[in-house]
Amino acid sequence: MVDKIYDPKTQSPEHKHPEPYEHDLNPEAGAGQNYDLIGPHPEKDNPRTAFDDKEAHRQLVGWSDDDLKQIPLLPAGSRLEQGATYLDLCDPARREFTATGDMRVRPDGLYVPKTEVHYHLWNRLLGIRSPERTGQATTT
Repeated sequence: MVDKIYDPKTQSPEHKHPEPYEHDLNPEAGAGQNYDLIGPHPEKDNPRTAFDDKEAHRQLVGWSDDDLKQIPLLPAGSRLEQGATYLDLCDPARREFTATGDMRVRPDGLYVPKTEVHYHLWNRLLGIRSPERTGQATTT
């Protein structure tokens, strides 16, 4: 019997090795890789938001409840997607960062995925105050 050859263009990485050895040879296959929606995506399925978290409320003083409800927080231990941009509300500098495939949400982290937040809110999270970039411009 001939084993199938792994083709990265048509197969996801969790099927890289023959069945009896798959888990031993590649226990976290595809972890952190951006292969469409393969694997769990807690930020998309009824996520916890900044509205639901007391520490997020402390970090975002003065934000409306409606705005807080639009800011998803990843669960502790969630694997971050390689190349995706995130922000940790607990970071005093409030810098966005690009994740590598081996990164996970720290137990005390309040990680926000940029892809799930409107750009006006994202700019406010970064501390940008320009009304044009935060959606708070007034029209006369």
